Amino acid sequence: MRVLVIHNYYQQSGGEDAVVAEEIALLERNDIAVELYAKHNDSIETMSRAQVALDTLWSIKSADEVSAVIKRFKPDVIHTHNTFPLISPSLYYAAARLNVPVVQTLHNFRLFCAQAMFMREGKVCEDCLGKLPWRGVLHGCYRGSRIQSAAVVSMQGLHRMLGTYQNKVTRYIALNQFCSDKFIEAGLPMARMAIKPNFIDLPLLENKDTQLRQGGLFVGRLSKEKGLATLAEAASIYTQANIDIVGVGPEEQMLSNNPNVHLIGWQVPAEIYAHMRSAAYLVMPSIWYENFPRTLVEAFACGLPVIASRLGAMAELINDGITGLLFEPGNAKDLAEKLQWADSHPEEMLNMGRQARREYEAKYTSAINFKQLMDIYKDAMNAHREMQNHDR
Repeated sequence: MRVLVIHNYYQQSGGEDAVVAEEIALLERNDIAVELYAKHNDSIETMSRAQVALDTLWSIKSADEVSAVIKRFKPDVIHTHNTFPLISPSLYYAAARLNVPVVQTLHNFRLFCAQAMFMREGKVCEDCLGKLPWRGVLHGCYRGSRIQSAAVVSMQGLHRMLGTYQNKVTRYIALNQFCSDKFIEAGLPMARMAIKPNFIDLPLLENKDTQLRQGGLFVGRLSKEKGLATLAEAASIYTQANIDIVGVGPEEQMLSNNPNVHLIGWQVPAEIYAHMRSAAYLVMPSIWYENFPRTLVEAFACGLPVIASRLGAMAELINDGITGLLFEPGNAKDLAEKLQWADSHPEEMLNMGRQARREYEAKYTSAINFKQLMDIYKDAMNAHREMQNHDR
């Protein structure tokens, strides 16, 4: 099998970019021929605003370049991750002209929300779900700019009108059932939706599993949507809280004034995993849906239970009382009570951590993920052939 992977890299590298690299490595380890076609948002700095807006709607250059790669590489399937803003949906039409099925992983809600997270003013917002997203312009949902939001919303509106998202993608990959349901509610065809989570490979260090772990841990960007204000308030209510914070971001100053949380900056993965293997629990107080929090799976792999908001994907991925604890989103008092309970019941938390590791081994390893990915590719190829035969 030959797979053409397409991705528009972000200026600030994050989990989505890491997933692309790991999936490419996974395919290559299993003798799949892979070629990557990529753009990087750093190049926006040298482009005019008008050109960026035009490329967001329809990039002629990307379509021509993708067509050339298809003719040379002859892929069996194209796997797209992010097309925004420089690659654009024009690539789907290049693939259709050359009869190659397209699989699209949906890492966020960009197709239907200018802000990409269904969030506005610190709260979940679904005003544009299943509707024309003009409100995204009104509120300046993309980077606080009505002009830039207009470019994003124009892309969404144009390709909704053309039927691009409904007809030009053979199979979509949602990262969990919650997100799949949201995409279908927004208008994507149920018949074209598949579910495949992200994966990670981490061995369990048995010596840590037999020791009592201590304290809480947060890992991630220190930004408002991560619910750090709720965590800080909870740590003030429960004065015995002891939370290490791994990450950097705009909420650093707010957190630095709280004696019960300890900022230790960003660290390399090996150091993060060491923290995960010695903490008693991971805290995920996010106030947005979290499509598929990579940190959660890393925690499970390290035998670490998760205390998280009962919201979006987190409520689906965490079995309350079995692999972690859930609390009401944004409710600092409820979170404080969960933190206090966790610290008061170390053996129960250890058992939850062991169950979390079992959950990881059952669902989130590379071997399981490779089989799921191959099944989706083959299904897309078969569906594409059937559509071609029907058109004849």
